[in-house]
Amino acid sequence: MSFPAAASQLPVVFEDVQVRAGAVVILDRISLRITAGPPTVLIGPNGSGKSTVLRTAMGLVSPSRGHIRWVGAGATDAIRRALVFQRPVMLRRSTAGNLHFALATAGIRRQHRRSRAIELLRLVGLEAVADRPARRLSGGEQQRLALARALARDPEVLFLDEPTASLDPEGTKAIEEIVRALALRGIKIIMATHDLSEARRLAGEIVLLHRGLVVEMGRADTFFAGPSTPDARRFLAGDLLV
Repeated sequence: MSFPAAASQLPVVFEDVQVRAGAVVILDRISLRITAGPPTVLIGPNGSGKSTVLRTAMGLVSPSRGHIRWVGAGATDAIRRALVFQRPVMLRRSTAGNLHFALATAGIRRQHRRSRAIELLRLVGLEAVADRPARRLSGGEQQRLALARALARDPEVLFLDEPTASLDPEGTKAIEEIVRALALRGIKIIMATHDLSEARRLAGEIVLLHRGLVVEMGRADTFFAGPSTPDARRFLAGDLLV
């Protein structure tokens, strides 16, 4: 399967990045380079630093040391990056109203918002609940709406933080289908998940984190066929990394 070249934002480069919270080291001087192509999936035990990598790349967390550089030709256009949180907050509006607000925030002209909202609702399969209060949607529907709101920015890079956590199989399948469709459109997906089966289904590239360190990074097929580090082999075997 071939993927369109992403976007002018990439690559994003972490150079000796450390993130601390007081005396606690969350990311421990990591260096990595994420390029265009199929989804990059971050895996690792709880507390390994997956979410912090996403937030730091988005500029929501400042490194205690080191640098993050977006070095693509269009890297100064930060609005072309978006992040969907594990537990997104729904506005006290309808499903469509949430989207209209996101489109307004993204600078979409009023006369174009309705057609764009319809397009996004169709993409995530929420046309039938456009008028329903967003806070009355199911967990899976709310996550799909959060994806649609992120897409209002027309992102070239989309960060997803555990997007299927706590969803049932049907909700998980719906999110994964959207992720695949977005990747095929050339949007770079950088995603954290605790679910190894999901990582196998979606990833083109794997980054394994443990205790804020990058344990292993490489092509997903190579990683799952034969990881090169002892920690990665134990993790894939189901052992606890401590």
